[in-house]
Amino acid sequence: MSQQRRIYLDNAATSFPKPEVVYDAVDRYQRKNGAPAGRGAYTEALQTQKIVERCRQRAAMLFRAKSLHQIQFAFNGTDALNIALHGLLKPGDHVITSVVEHNSVLRPLRALKQRVGIDVTYVEANETGKIDPADVKSAICSQTKLIVLIHASNVTGTIQPVEEVAEIAAKANIFFLLDAAQSAGHLPINIEQLPVDLLACPGHKGLLGPLGTGLLYIKPGVEKHLTSFRQGGTGSHSEEEQQPTSLPDKYESGNHNVLGIVGLDAALGWLEEEGIETLRQHEIELTNQLMEGFASIEKITQHGTTTAEERLGVVSISVANWEPQVLASLLDESFGIQTRAGLHCSPRIHRSLGTLERGGTIRFSLGAFTTKEEIEITVNALRDILR
Repeated sequence: MSQQRRIYLDNAATSFPKPEVVYDAVDRYQRKNGAPAGRGAYTEALQTQKIVERCRQRAAMLFRAKSLHQIQFAFNGTDALNIALHGLLKPGDHVITSVVEHNSVLRPLRALKQRVGIDVTYVEANETGKIDPADVKSAICSQTKLIVLIHASNVTGTIQPVEEVAEIAAKANIFFLLDAAQSAGHLPINIEQLPVDLLACPGHKGLLGPLGTGLLYIKPGVEKHLTSFRQGGTGSHSEEEQQPTSLPDKYESGNHNVLGIVGLDAALGWLEEEGIETLRQHEIELTNQLMEGFASIEKITQHGTTTAEERLGVVSISVANWEPQVLASLLDESFGIQTRAGLHCSPRIHRSLGTLERGGTIRFSLGAFTTKEEIEITVNALRDILR
């Protein structure tokens, strides 16, 4: 019996497959090098450190950061967000965020509210899952220290008006943290034009690196307000028990996930060659194809904006009288189509969409290697199931 073809449409969780250069780089490091970064002066250790710094430089170039030391490595996007949130917020601070956020923002804010007494305002979204910048502006008070917003929803794919919100924050002298978990690698992000103070993202989604990688961009000067909540060895200033205050050592204690960073370095090199804009056009074309296909099936309700240009390659649907988990299981078992069903760790946006009590939605998320043929097979599979 021939093995069923695998159609992977869960790229909003993690990207698959990776570029071939990522597999090659990881395998080569494991077999030929294996040394830690910043912990030795022998040949392999120096080679490792060079790769780590090249990866940092490539990330800085991707976001148009002025210095590679503005890029801090983290273990995933959630880790990067926690570094920012726990490091910045103090008792009595007020934070503005939205109902669109992932639990990687919602839960740290809830913990900080319970432990240190911050106050949080959650801006609502419209029926497409987009917030209104005017609501953000009206929520500002004298204690507002931070605005944190996801760049694009991991449920609907809807791109948020981050430029307007960033300008509001800048004019009010309020820190702005951008959660680029879904947008990094999918949308061009230019720090020189987008006035963000902090940007957090994973390395394993749109950036196409391995799991266990993340990035945190810190605007120059913001590190003075950002406490390091993790301390330890850095391979520098080892004679001092005080955590270094220089970047990146202030936030990078312990051994790096070199295996992941090696893969991320190769992935960023691949993205440089392919071009984010080119990949974005590919994503828009396939998203249009998927949305048009779903629109031709009467029982399907799509959530989010109606045009692919206003969203990422993330499409969530509901089907009357079908539990999303059951539909996802049928797609996997009968057609080899892998999706994500449920609440996607984003309960407030599901409540806003009216899908919370129904167990969420079934989400289809595209990647750099998704093909038109796979989209066609997916639409036809749903048509067959719902016939």
